[in-house]
This record gives sequence, C-alpha cells and structure tokens, in this order.
Amino acid sequence: MSSISDYVDLGQPMFWLSAASICFNPTFWNSAARSEYHNKTITKLFGGNSLYGCYALAVTIFTLGIVRDSIYERALRSQPTHPLLLGPVSEALAVGLFVSGNVLVLTSMYALGITGTYLGDYFGILMDEMVTGFPFNVCSAPMYYGSTLSFLGSALWFGKPAGVMLTGLVFLVYKVALTYEDPFTGGIYTERERKQKAEGKKVR
Repeated sequence: MSSISDYVDLGQPMFWLSAASICFNPTFWNSAARSEYHNKTITKLFGGNSLYGCYALAVTIFTLGIVRDSIYERALRSQPTHPLLLGPVSEALAVGLFVSGNVLVLTSMYALGITGTYLGDYFGILMDEMVTGFPFNVCSAPMYYGSTLSFLGSALWFGKPAGVMLTGLVFLVYKVALTYEDPFTGGIYTERERKQKAEGKKVR
C-alpha cells in the first residue's frame, strides 16, 4: 500500500526552501506596505518621492516572485512522480490551468496598472474608482487565484504530488494574506471618502 512518503520526498531541502519562499513573499510585501503606510519607510528612502518608492517595491516583489517560482520548479525536479498525474489528460488539464491562471494574473495587472498592482494605495497613490470589470468580475482576487492555478498547472505538468501539496500551501498563504489585506485596503479608501466628505462640507 502506497503512502504519502512514496510520492512526496520531505527529505529534499529544496521542498522546504520552496515552502519557505511561498510563505515569505506575501509576508514581506504586507509588512513592507504597512510600514510604508504608517511610517513612509520606503518613500523616505527615495527622498520623499512615493511614486519612486512604489516602483522600487514593485521591482522587489516581481523579482522575489521570479525567485520563488524558480525554487518551486527546481523543487519539483527532485520529487517523485505519480502515475495518475502523468499522461495526456493530466497534461491538458495542466495547460488549461496554467493558461487560465496567467490570464487572470496578466489581465488584473493590466486593469490595475503598476501602482494599483503593487500596493500603491499604501503609498497614498489611490485609484479613482474600484475596478469591477474583467477579471475582477470573475473573482475578487484574480492575481492570487491566478497564481495558485499556475502553481497547480505546473505540478500536474510535471506529475508531482509534492507540487500539489505546495500549491495547497500557496492557496492557504494567499487566503491568510487576504484576511489582512482586504480590510486594510478597504479602510484606506473609506478614510479617503471620509476626508472628501469633510472637505466638501467645509466648501459649502
């Protein structure tokens, strides 16, 4: 009888490094963004220019994402395969998941722009109004869900149960991140509306 250890090698250091990078990235950008919001930490590093600070954070997050994905791919190489995850059906499903995931990620980046995608609201760079078109009419967090689908697609393409397990971690980490991000971001825009109403009353 097969056990999980037959298909997931927990003794591989790259597996744990991949898990660590998956957990680190959202923790880093949420911590950096909140520090910026409360203390203008990143803006101060760029001489008070919040736009440059936001761009710097964007480059950092993007680079960390590439590193994380590279570690994940290397971790899968050293993991056992499962026969049920091999074959044309699994490969077709993998392609579908990977493509749909990237569509969600890329279209959300296009809809939000650089500052909208990379936490510009924490820098005081707010969007004029909430984006409600595609892909945000499909799901509330298309970048997170799209990224999760891409991870799962890669796991199925290589036939690696370890990849499916790491994808579960990706999903969990993103869900936890959203419980912190959504209320905080909503509060930023609520505060803007409160200030706008207060200013409107003063004008009258």
